[in-house]
Amino acid sequence: MKVQRGSANPLARFGMVATLGLALITPQLGYSQEIDEDPSALAMAGDLIIARPVGLVVTVVGAAAYLVSLPFSLAGGNAKKAGETLVVGPAMTTFVRCLGCTKPGYTANRTYTEESAE
Repeated sequence: MKVQRGSANPLARFGMVATLGLALITPQLGYSQEIDEDPSALAMAGDLIIARPVGLVVTVVGAAAYLVSLPFSLAGGNAKKAGETLVVGPAMTTFVRCLGCTKPGYTANRTYTEESAE
């Protein structure tokens, strides 16, 4: 019998290389561009299709981790900080952010007001 070394599936190899490459490139992308709060259609579509579902999953997993760690964080006196980090932060990034924007929070610029409608 022949013993095979490594993965016999070329698709699995490609997946591992692509994942490693993305993991190494991702931090550099944050430094290469200025923050743009006037998102393009591509940024909005990517946010809707990729970032929001991932944010929802991170929020749910963070809430579960917070509940599991709650007895320990209460004993340590940092339950509020743990809740903000594990639940509130991801929830703000997921739900309180304009589509395609990079910073959470409501935008102050309104293009339509009741006074301008009259």
